[in-house]
Amino acid sequence: MLRKVAARTSQFLLVCLMSAAALSGTTLVHSRETPAISAQATISLAELPAQGRQTYQLILSGGPFPFEKDGVVFGNRERILPHQPRGFYREYTVQTPGSRDRGARRIVCGGRQIRAPEACYYSQDHYASFRRIVE
Repeated sequence: MLRKVAARTSQFLLVCLMSAAALSGTTLVHSRETPAISAQATISLAELPAQGRQTYQLILSGGPFPFEKDGVVFGNRERILPHQPRGFYREYTVQTPGSRDRGARRIVCGGRQIRAPEACYYSQDHYASFRRIVE
């Protein structure tokens, strides 16, 4: 019974939070702590760092990509992006100047055609949050 009360309280608080955000015009951003919140922030293509714009253009042209893991299936295990069947999303590295490895920045695109994605998302914090890329 205590679990039911806690679940209902969590649902009520989530609805209150989402309502308050909607009334204030605030866009809620996903994080690992709040996976149930479904509002998504956006970022324009022009706002991406130069390396992000380069990666985006490589995606549309089909590569070649600088990292072996670019283009691999992204599993969406964090459940932050909209639910889709496995294989829908693919991830790409956005290079970070001065980084010795792939860094934390990624673009994840989804769609049936790799060169013509239905939607692309930018993460600057290794999948803790995403912003939908708009042109």
